[in-house]
Amino acid sequence: MATVRYSYHLHLYIQSSPDHHHPDKKHYQMMVIDDKHFYLNLLNLKQMSSETLLQTNPNKALWEKGDFTQIADTMRESGEALVAKLEITKGLHVLDLGCGDGTTAIPEAKLGAEVLGIDIAANLVEAGNNRIKKIGLTKITFQEGDATNLIGVKDDSFDLIVTIFGAMFAPKPFDVASEMVRVTKPGGRIVMGNWIPGDPTLVAQILKISSANTPPPPEGFVSPMLWGVEDHVIDRFGKAGVAKENISFKKETFTFNAPYSPSDFVQTFRKYYGPTMNAFDAAEKNGKAANLQSELEELFKSQNKSGSGDTTSIPATFLLVTVKL
Repeated sequence: MATVRYSYHLHLYIQSSPDHHHPDKKHYQMMVIDDKHFYLNLLNLKQMSSETLLQTNPNKALWEKGDFTQIADTMRESGEALVAKLEITKGLHVLDLGCGDGTTAIPEAKLGAEVLGIDIAANLVEAGNNRIKKIGLTKITFQEGDATNLIGVKDDSFDLIVTIFGAMFAPKPFDVASEMVRVTKPGGRIVMGNWIPGDPTLVAQILKISSANTPPPPEGFVSPMLWGVEDHVIDRFGKAGVAKENISFKKETFTFNAPYSPSDFVQTFRKYYGPTMNAFDAAEKNGKAANLQSELEELFKSQNKSGSGDTTSIPATFLLVTVKL
């Protein structure tokens, strides 16, 4: 049985299956609803099909709530620049995990790789497949899947796994690390891009501000931002059998470029980015939406490097993780 608990009025946490590496801990996934008195038991969860499990997955609900393609449109240039550094060669088998609509997956395919993109959000998978049809790429496809359990993906399938701000948001991080190691060929690589907790640049601050405007999670909730802490990354891959010396770290910059003002960019996040949408849902209930809007606009304006108030160019620091198997 999985139990859904409500916290305050808006946030529900589904107790998920145990973490195989930490069976004493309870792990939760979060979703947001509007019903003030909602309590649900999900019976016979283990008997559900993988398709049904995806449909009831609150992480899936979070990333399907908005339209992340609107954010991804501002990330294309940095996505291409990052991929250009990954030494991708023709015929390389690549898994892009948490692929979205292809910000890094499509540049990988353009360099000659054979790419499978997996994302939990059906709308992003559909958008990605539409993009590759329009471009005319043939050795790339997107499909739905869960980074914690890559059902149908065989062991030792890929030369390279790329997950840029993707797998870090999945629950059960030890299972995520284990699955990535499982499907990577011996001698292959895993490359992660993870936001860093407490970092003063854009995304870490957006998530910090959003978190401050939502109720606290229950005991056992694992912050995705811990993927931006080196010791946690080493521990997670270590449990999956990777030696510490085969894991390297480097801080890099990802720049968001938008042909409109920072204030309009805040509106894009408010309308289309799941975590920010949830923060505004909660803030509106508490009469604090105007304060949240003002705080985010101040952040975006102060970090804009475009040199113009009519356009936006904001760099954000992240932790680039490279794992060699």
